[in-house]
Amino acid sequence: MKLICRTCHLEISKEVRELPDVSLVNHKDAQDYIPQGFYIIDDNKMHLDLRDAIIINLKDLVNSKRHSNRSRLNGCCGMDGLDGRNRLCLRNHEIGTEKSDCWMAHFIALDPEMVQFE
Repeated sequence: MKLICRTCHLEISKEVRELPDVSLVNHKDAQDYIPQGFYIIDDNKMHLDLRDAIIINLKDLVNSKRHSNRSRLNGCCGMDGLDGRNRLCLRNHEIGTEKSDCWMAHFIALDPEMVQFE
């Protein structure tokens, strides 16, 4: 399955499938949280301000860009995602929050109200 922007239907992910074994997630700082090609539905273990976020590897994200509001792009070595959604589809619709700073595992949490599986 691929994920698309709910507003404009632009593909925003490569092909992904549900991670069959959640023990494969990696909580180590500055490393991928989830293997490429997979997704999980967050059950609030990541303490996101987003219910049922769809979490994918950043390398599986396509047709997206950073938010134009610079106040949402905070972080020292990457984006900490603490200031709201910081990723847009290429047509400028908010889709989720990238977490890629040095003190956290790296992933993107996609908002299920902004994206859908196709």
